[in-house]
This record gives sequence, C-alpha cells and structure tokens, in this order.
Amino acid sequence: MRYMIINKADEDTEAGRFPSDEVVEGVGKLMDDLTKAGVLLIGEGVHRSALGARVKVSGGKRTVTDGPFAETKELIGGIIVIDVRNKDEAIEWAARLAEALDAEVELRKVVEEADFAPDSGLYQQ
Repeated sequence: MRYMIINKADEDTEAGRFPSDEVVEGVGKLMDDLTKAGVLLIGEGVHRSALGARVKVSGGKRTVTDGPFAETKELIGGIIVIDVRNKDEAIEWAARLAEALDAEVELRKVVEEADFAPDSGLYQQ
C-alpha cells in the first residue's frame, strides 16, 4: 500500500527561511530510516509558493495566478511517499515526521488500480 505523507508550509518556509538544525537532523534521520527499511519511494520538499503558480483551465480558457498564496496552512511544504504493509505502519512513519517537524502532517492513501474495482467499496458507481 502506498501512502503519501504531506507536511504543510508555514510562515518560515513561505519566507524562504531554512529549517532549524534540529529539524534538518530529525528529518534526515527519518529519511535514512525510511530508506533502510526499504519503504521510501519519494521524499521531496518544495520551494515557497512565491516561486510557484496556480493554473486553472475552464471552458478552454487558461488562468495563471502567480504566487505567493495567502493561506499558508493550505500549502504543501513537502511530501514523502512510502510503500508499507498497512495504514498502521504508515501512521507510525507519519508520526515520526510530525515529531521531527514538531507539526501536524497529513496521511493519504495513494489510489491504486484495484481501488477502481466494483467491490473495492472506495468509489460509488
């Protein structure tokens, strides 16, 4: 089962401030442990929203809005994608990231092909 762990941006990351040595060390250790456990698929941080854009296409018309974006609590600061046995294992890894960041993280299951089967119970027909 693949899960994505999402950490949110905050005022410091949006201001382009580098994380504290403690956070860098804690996240670095977690990434090492994820690698050693053989469950890490992707682990990336993202730049502040001022360097990004939002793109919308509606009725064939494209709208591009350059960052920064006001609501930092809604912005992604980074993602980790892991392949684990079950949700409980994913929660344990997510909790370690939350502890290293001293912040809340979000855990979401990645959609798999089997999730579209009529008997999966995940999607209504």
